[in-house]
Amino acid sequence: MLKELIATPSFSKEEDQTAGIISRFLAQKGVATARVGNNVYASNQNYDPAKPTLLLNSHHDTVRPNAQYTRDPFSPQIEAGKLYGLGSNDAGGCLVSLIAAFVYFYDKEDLAYNVVLAATAEEEISGKGGIEYTLPFLPQIHCAIVGEPTLLQLAVAERGLLVLDCTAHGRAGHAARAEGENALYKAMQDIEWLRTWAFEKVSPLIGPVKLSVTSIETPNKTHNIVPAECHFTVDVRVNECYTFEEILETIEANIQSKVRCRSMRLRSTSIALEHPLVKAGIELGKTPYGSPTTSDKALMPFPALKVGPGDSARSHTADEFIYVGEIHEGIRFYIDLLNKVL
Repeated sequence: MLKELIATPSFSKEEDQTAGIISRFLAQKGVATARVGNNVYASNQNYDPAKPTLLLNSHHDTVRPNAQYTRDPFSPQIEAGKLYGLGSNDAGGCLVSLIAAFVYFYDKEDLAYNVVLAATAEEEISGKGGIEYTLPFLPQIHCAIVGEPTLLQLAVAERGLLVLDCTAHGRAGHAARAEGENALYKAMQDIEWLRTWAFEKVSPLIGPVKLSVTSIETPNKTHNIVPAECHFTVDVRVNECYTFEEILETIEANIQSKVRCRSMRLRSTSIALEHPLVKAGIELGKTPYGSPTTSDKALMPFPALKVGPGDSARSHTADEFIYVGEIHEGIRFYIDLLNKVL
């Protein structure tokens, strides 16, 4: 199944064919599925509305292959135990492992939780047509496992992402006569504050809030005009100790520039170490940690544990691969973890 997914391009917003592959595979296993957009979902056969529901989620979209590929990204080949191909590691191995676990539990009786599977789209672009679009079609979810490559360790916390577009305002003038009020200099003062400011609360799992100015420009097309405006962008990686509102309030109180937030969707998240999913993972010898990367976990309004086979360091790299043994281990781990909870 993973080979077929790799061989089928599924860039974000273009996942129609891979959604069909997933639907057909599950149908062959006797699983009734539903589809909304390019998202495929299913519930266990003995679904009981009186019980809480656990979601198994991973994504089937991929980034576009980068220019450094030396292999055909859509040609799934196994060499020396490695399955090569675009999306093999992020997050194909996790997805097929979760599907295998779901099929294993699909017709089981007397489970403590209902189990819902959702293979979703647009994760790589944090799109609104993926898990966020799918959740209203699902039963009420009480907790989730999000399949992302974590070397099967337990990502219990995850940084949130705020992208801020800032504008410093001055007054235009002729550079030769030192007229006007230079907006670029005002922006530089604000950037220096952002560079040196440290939010006090440090997460034991994912460390401090990180502020990075990543671009700066003025509208000027010639060299001899004092800029009346200067625009710069700030990438803010927020730990679980702060709300986005608290971060914005602090920044706006300390810089002169006007601040516009692009989105507040990708919030920092955490799941308690005492949660049954985390406790079960620890009992299986896995280690909780904080993840620096953002996933669909950020869009879930319920406790979610990010864990899966593969290595995040391989994601989005040229000649992406996953070890076949990692997939086998992933299936066993998901089944063992769910056996402790269900």
